[in-house]
Amino acid sequence: MSVTSPIFFPEPACDPVVVLDELLLPLPPHPATKRARRPRNTSNLFIPTLSDKVCDYGAKTVSELSSAHPTPAHVSLAVVLQVRAGRLQVLLWERAQEPFAGSWSLPGGYLVPGETLEQSIRRQLAEKVDVRELAHLEQLETRSEPRRSPDEWQLATAYLGLVPSGADPRVPGDTDWHAVDALPALAFDHEQIVLAGRERLRAKLSYTNIGFALAPQQFTISELRDVYVAALGHDISATNLQRVLLRRGVLESTGAVRASGPAGGRPGALFRFRARALEVTDQFAVLRPPAGAVRGALLRSGRSRRQGGRH
Repeated sequence: MSVTSPIFFPEPACDPVVVLDELLLPLPPHPATKRARRPRNTSNLFIPTLSDKVCDYGAKTVSELSSAHPTPAHVSLAVVLQVRAGRLQVLLWERAQEPFAGSWSLPGGYLVPGETLEQSIRRQLAEKVDVRELAHLEQLETRSEPRRSPDEWQLATAYLGLVPSGADPRVPGDTDWHAVDALPALAFDHEQIVLAGRERLRAKLSYTNIGFALAPQQFTISELRDVYVAALGHDISATNLQRVLLRRGVLESTGAVRASGPAGGRPGALFRFRARALEVTDQFAVLRPPAGAVRGALLRSGRSRRQGGRH
């Protein structure tokens, strides 16, 4: 039987490669690490290097928030009303500069840094038309129509101010009183603001004691009636007015009387308003014109429309 001898191949001429297990090698040195801390609050979760940068949400930085949005100019205006010569009148100021140079307008002007709206309008009235004492002042409305001023984007906050009848504030030569029912052409949207002030006054005469700001310190019921008629724009009964205001506790007798005039007659008892600050006396009351006055006004309105249609 034959036996096959094993075959041996010669070893390669190159040096043998020795493979070492890397897990057996010593680890290279690493810098010392700090122990991770739990954030105490959510502010610690923000990355410090991104505090001044815009993140994924497109947010603006704190320094950009105050300057990125344009802001309008802001002016304060005053509708100052007084019953003069038996008519409700408003104080107007003649503009010396454009826009609307030479036109009548409400007194007012721009806010300055650090003042409130009420501080602004009191300053404007004192500086421009020399009105420093008002019996009542309240905010009326804010107008924000973008094109209300031809020169700029401007907000206007209007106030209603009242001066008692009998008082005669000294005003500059470029300022004068004008009847509300016969206004001249006014600058900007000031006519609408004046009429809004008149409507606010008429409404509050019905349910508050705001008559104190239009009447003198002491008055007869007949004199007070004349003030109410001028402000409301329609006739009212002196007897009914006295009854309503006494029942509400708005008026009180002074105990004095006014001497009779040259024509003689019975001396008139003098009254005054119990409080000289605004109070709501009957929130549901409305001083309506007499039925005959309403019918006459409607007839006149219809006649005016018919005549206007003929032209």
